[in-house]
Amino acid sequence: MIRWALRAAVLAALILGGVILWQRYAPPPPPPAPLPPLTEQIDRIEIDKAARRLTVFKGGEALRSYPIGLGRDPEGPKTQQGDGRTPEGTFRIDRRNPNSKYNLSLGIDYPQPEHVAQARARGVSPGGDIFIHGQPNAVKGLRTLPGDWTAGCIAVADTVIEELWRIAPIGTEVVIRP
Repeated sequence: MIRWALRAAVLAALILGGVILWQRYAPPPPPPAPLPPLTEQIDRIEIDKAARRLTVFKGGEALRSYPIGLGRDPEGPKTQQGDGRTPEGTFRIDRRNPNSKYNLSLGIDYPQPEHVAQARARGVSPGGDIFIHGQPNAVKGLRTLPGDWTAGCIAVADTVIEELWRIAPIGTEVVIRP
C-alpha cells in the first residue's frame, strides 16, 4: 500500500512539474491578426481619460478603440498652461501638422473662449497647442512610451496616429471625458 501511494505521489509530482514547465516555456500563442485599416472618414473621436482609451465613431457607431497616454498630471480638466493636464469638453480637430516633433499630430481647438475667460480671471494663461499625436520622433521605431508623459496632449502609438491621420478630417468632433 505504501509503495502504491509513493508511486502515485511521484506520478502527481511529475505531472505537476510538466504543467509548470509547459506554462513557463511553451511557445507563446501567435499574435492576433491585425485589424484591417479603417478607410472611411470618421465624424467623432471620444477620449475617456480614466480608462485611457480613444474610440473613433462614424454615424454613432464605434469603429475601433485604442490605448492612450495623457498629460503627466491627468486628473481634472486643464486650467492653465504648464499644469500637465489634458483638457475636458467638446472640441474639434482644427489643424494638422505633418512636421511635428511627434509622429504626426492633429490639433484640437483648445482653448475655447470659456477657457480663456476662466484663466484670465485667475491671472494665468489657459495654455494651448493640445494635440492628438504619435510618439516622439526621437524614439521612432521603438515601443510606445508607457504611462502619462505629455504636457497635456493625447499620445497614441505611431500606427494609430497614422490611421487617425487618414480618417479624421478637419472639423472632426473630439469629446474628452474625465
